[in-house]
Amino acid sequence: MELLRKWLGHPEDIYNLLRFKMGGYRAVMPRMDTVSGEGGMRGRRDAFRCRRCATSRSFAAVIQALDGELRHAVCIFYLVLRALDTVEDDMSIPLDVKVPMLHEFHSHLYQPDWKYTESKEKDRQVLEDFPTISMEFRNLSKVYQDVISDICHKMGVGMAEFLEKKVDSQREWDKYCHYVAGLVGIGLSRLFSASELEDSIVGQDTELANSMGLFLQKTNIIRDYLEDQLEGREFWPREVWSRYAKKLSDLAKPENIDVAVQCLNELITNALHHVPDVLTYLSRLKNQSVFNFCAIPQVMAIATLAACYNNQQVFRGVVKIRKGQAVTLMMDATNIQAVKAIMYQYVEEIYQKIPSTDPSSNKTQQVIASIRAMSLPGSPMASRHHYSPIYLSCAMLLAALSWQYLSTLSKATEEYVQAGDN
Repeated sequence: MELLRKWLGHPEDIYNLLRFKMGGYRAVMPRMDTVSGEGGMRGRRDAFRCRRCATSRSFAAVIQALDGELRHAVCIFYLVLRALDTVEDDMSIPLDVKVPMLHEFHSHLYQPDWKYTESKEKDRQVLEDFPTISMEFRNLSKVYQDVISDICHKMGVGMAEFLEKKVDSQREWDKYCHYVAGLVGIGLSRLFSASELEDSIVGQDTELANSMGLFLQKTNIIRDYLEDQLEGREFWPREVWSRYAKKLSDLAKPENIDVAVQCLNELITNALHHVPDVLTYLSRLKNQSVFNFCAIPQVMAIATLAACYNNQQVFRGVVKIRKGQAVTLMMDATNIQAVKAIMYQYVEEIYQKIPSTDPSSNKTQQVIASIRAMSLPGSPMASRHHYSPIYLSCAMLLAALSWQYLSTLSKATEEYVQAGDN
């Protein structure tokens, strides 16, 4: 019945889930068994490889939507970084072993037999199957190999740096996010340009590419406060949270909820400063598959921040956007004007929730003003959630009649929707 209540509150989700399931997903994520572009057999091998090695089938599906040889290069890039990330996450590896392992990881790409079989992580398959991944890496064109190896090296060094220290200042927060996500944005951008599907400026402008990664990483860190606390991890910058509590864990205490939300709002305001760079970056993209690949996570992130802003639930449980909302964003974010309208919609949602007494209210209003200036109010996309009473009545009736069926449907589409979380 809880699911039914949610759909009655958002009847448009029913229509969009059905539209997605009945073929709307093909606009952004073609089925892996029908992907074409570089040849049917190669496409099927890529799909099999991603399915077998990737820890996220949904992300494998997103990769398969990319055009031509870029699809294979990004697939290998993803698997290499997933293997590196698995080493960083594995708490069973002693630091005196892990640090040099992270520093040298990029060199294993050129060692046919190297693999690691002692990991206790759930994603250990990418380390155990690393000879397969490294072989495919060495089969890539040298221009792709150079990008992947360089990013892997820089990321490994950065991960090792933060193994033994916490994120203190906001500058260090940016630095940490650069190592684990900004470098991914830079690497992908260089691959886009190397494939010649995008202009060289996309790969050369590392500042914009870095902002793409930072916006996603900061959103995940903000949203995952409670999960990270429960697992003994801390990624919120001390410079910010120390103004509101003696310990980061204190923000989860009920008596501290008011200051906890103020801290949350300050960090969301910090993350919003990357949105203008995101819009500038996306406006440069010309290839449709590359645009979809880049735009979808960004609109998921802005929707997530809007859901988290001024929301006490961040300190009590999990805050996620609705599945119907997610698939709507996936189907809609296919051109820069639509993305600008989506960004405008969600920053307006944040603006309406700014408490007048919030210490960051002025800064939040200022950054929203800068995003508004780059967006397009009045676009048809901006009003896509307004429906006529007749439509709402029909949708609510449909919800009442078919909520059990849609519950099953919701589970079936889970793999597609989870792409926004990776």
